[in-house]
Amino acid sequence: MKKIFLTFIVTLGLTINSNAQIQSMAGPRLGVTLIGAGETADILTGNDEGPNTFTTQYGWQWESRFADGGVITGLAEWVVLLGGMEKGKFLPSISSLIGFRTVDGFEAGMGPNLTLGGLGMVFGIGFTASSGKLNMPFNIVYSPSKDNGIESGSTFSILVGFNIATE
Repeated sequence: MKKIFLTFIVTLGLTINSNAQIQSMAGPRLGVTLIGAGETADILTGNDEGPNTFTTQYGWQWESRFADGGVITGLAEWVVLLGGMEKGKFLPSISSLIGFRTVDGFEAGMGPNLTLGGLGMVFGIGFTASSGKLNMPFNIVYSPSKDNGIESGSTFSILVGFNIATE
């Protein structure tokens, strides 16, 4: 009985270890963001009580894939973006997302987002096309309005980019 139990434990350990391999990816992100009415939009437009506005985004994404179940893989991501540059403004953001990606490329995640407007949440869905080690993500991202002393307005973003395995 001890031999069977030991064999089971060793086999389980090897199986978990092979499925728990973490694959790291990194690459640039570009996009556009619609910023809802609020102080962030006012900063970009130069108008108090201004309308919604758009800004471009430029940044970098770091991704770790874990818990590969074959059909669904767990994801942990960090995304650092700069917006407002086309208007001479500095609007940084950093997001950390936990989510999943299916074998077909559909992905979804959520996590905290830190901007000049404060701390909030970010929710994203998207699709990643792959060719060898090259991945090309397309994501739609929503961040609700923050009211941490600055009414930031909700944001909707479309981001594209690529990343390459850095194992």
